[in-house]
Amino acid sequence: MLNSPSITTGLRLAFHARLGWLTIGASILLILAVLLSAQFSGRQPATVALDVGLSLIRLLLPLMLVLTTQELLSREFDRRYFLNTLSYPHPRRSLLLGRFTTVALLTLGLLLVLAIALALMTRLIEQGYSQATPVALGFHYFVTISFIGLDLLLLTAVATLLAVVASTPSFVLIGTFGFMLVARSFSAIVELLTRNAGVVSDAESYRSGVGLLSYLLPDLGALDVRMITLYGKMELLPADWPWLVLSSLTYTVGLLALAVWALQRKRFA
Repeated sequence: MLNSPSITTGLRLAFHARLGWLTIGASILLILAVLLSAQFSGRQPATVALDVGLSLIRLLLPLMLVLTTQELLSREFDRRYFLNTLSYPHPRRSLLLGRFTTVALLTLGLLLVLAIALALMTRLIEQGYSQATPVALGFHYFVTISFIGLDLLLLTAVATLLAVVASTPSFVLIGTFGFMLVARSFSAIVELLTRNAGVVSDAESYRSGVGLLSYLLPDLGALDVRMITLYGKMELLPADWPWLVLSSLTYTVGLLALAVWALQRKRFA
């Protein structure tokens, strides 16, 4: 059962770990990258800047959530703080779900901050040059950021599960980023092999092997719907987007349930 003291404790630990400096550093890095990338396109500076900014957000925030999960869960077990935490009359799942909620709130909060900063910087760049195809920073942008948030929520569940079952905090980083790279890229690899079979020898068997991942992993690559905001066309949104959302949420709940099950059976030395 989830309780607010568990979330409050998690927020306090995140504050003491000075994770706020990561937020400041990520914001500065995003602003610099957006400004510099806009200088490399003479005809569509706002589109290029927005594209680079979204890519940077999708790279920085997984690192943020992994570091936060390491601090709030992995080090809880590594430093044996659980001896004090689990002495309170609360079930173990309350600790786990509270820390997951804390990481999710911090990550999505940073996503909101960076999304607003990126929109403002893109709008500022647009003032200097009027493009033939302007970017869409209204509802299209909101949908794009929402799908990124869903991507991050699922990765938070992955990191939470790894924090429970892993023996070292570093495996949370390796495992989460490994999962992210595979889940974000396998569908693009299958599509590439379908369109250009000459990329590798025996492309059909290779494509079939990679295609099996679609039965095991969520398609995080399909959650990258930035094209609708870069070109202002909602028809670029995948036709099966309701299934993508539902499958990602189901996968997230399944991972959390597995993490709770693993923690309930975890033996502490």
